[in-house]
Amino acid sequence: MPALFLSHGAPPLVDDPTWVAQLRDLAAPLPRPRAILVASAHWESAPLMLGATETVPLVYDFGGFAPHYYQVQYRAPGAPELADRVAALMPDGQAVARTSRGLDHGAYVPLTVMFPEADIPVLQMSLPTLEPDRLLDLGARLAPLRDEGVLIIGSGFTTHGLPFLRDWRPEAAAPGWSSEFDAWTAEALARGAIDELADFRDRAPGMPYAHPTIEHFAPMFLTLGASGDPEAAPEQPIDGFWMGLAKRSFQTA
Repeated sequence: MPALFLSHGAPPLVDDPTWVAQLRDLAAPLPRPRAILVASAHWESAPLMLGATETVPLVYDFGGFAPHYYQVQYRAPGAPELADRVAALMPDGQAVARTSRGLDHGAYVPLTVMFPEADIPVLQMSLPTLEPDRLLDLGARLAPLRDEGVLIIGSGFTTHGLPFLRDWRPEAAAPGWSSEFDAWTAEALARGAIDELADFRDRAPGMPYAHPTIEHFAPMFLTLGASGDPEAAPEQPIDGFWMGLAKRSFQTA
């Protein structure tokens, strides 16, 4: 299986025909996963935590949206065997906690589009750190799961400067800080410039506006670590902007 980094979008993503088509086109040629492992920007917790291994209600971790977004269901099977496998891949002595937490919107929103039947087991894990080097190492530990049919997804957003948006329409033009950061990221990914990407807080144009907090860029490094070769240029099948934010997503070989 490949590993994916997805700009996951807010719940109204499902109302955007362009973005929905892009996600469906990304998912269509993939082999059918045996299970899906997701790390979302919306769950930061150390030590590493694993979510529910049975079907439980979703986490509607957002506010101010229309009522129907709080009625969405995604009753994917749990993945207890995958949870055991993830725990086994961690270093000796590293604690791995288990919870009954359901999937948050960083996990289920794109999955409702990519795998709408909700018939593939899904496990969500926390981000135990936001530091790129540590997430690269964590992704590398998880990489063997790909050979076992597990689709690994880091779910974030290529730019996420919500406090600095002035036009909240989906078709809004990208602010300069968003377009410049996105272009820099695309070029660095194409060159496999992992050290530059890891130093994005100091090197990338558009900072700190593109990421006033960094939890939405951090999942990218989990995906790159799981690639097996972080310096190999991934495919970038999704680009463009939504409300001025960069929805660039990529797929490793």
